[in-house]
Amino acid sequence: MSLNSGFQGELQHESGNTLKLLERLPEDKFSWKPHEKSTTLGRLATHIAEIPHWVAVILADDKFDIGKGFLSGNPPTKKEVLDIFNHYLTEAKSSLASATDDMLNANWSMLRNGEFQFGFPQKVAIRNIVLNHIIHHRAQLGVYLRLLNIPIPGMYGPSADDIR
Repeated sequence: MSLNSGFQGELQHESGNTLKLLERLPEDKFSWKPHEKSTTLGRLATHIAEIPHWVAVILADDKFDIGKGFLSGNPPTKKEVLDIFNHYLTEAKSSLASATDDMLNANWSMLRNGEFQFGFPQKVAIRNIVLNHIIHHRAQLGVYLRLLNIPIPGMYGPSADDIR
């Protein structure tokens, strides 16, 4: 099995879980946050929706300078968040489908204003910056939704809301 087919399968599985959570977003609570140091629910959801774009970013070049800006914003509707997620997921799948094992084994670096921050093979960047990252923030979103009394869908089996 090629590396990209493994990543494609994992991205497909995790994106299904992510979509189940994003579909539960309460638009009227986009400005809500559980703590003064927390980001808003809308911004967190948007960030999650943007994460799949990193697959294309990682595979497009051997480096990326985060200091030159990236995606931002806070769409006002759940539909816009879902549209962003679906757009970048389609892009990620297309990028992965054309990736070779040599590409995925090639080194990749994150810069900030031209200064090296970290680097590793592209396959590790995809694992850390995309897959692990989306799971991390999806868990945060689950806590936000739980605190708002919104039922949480099961991710890797049933949730407490699925069991009756």
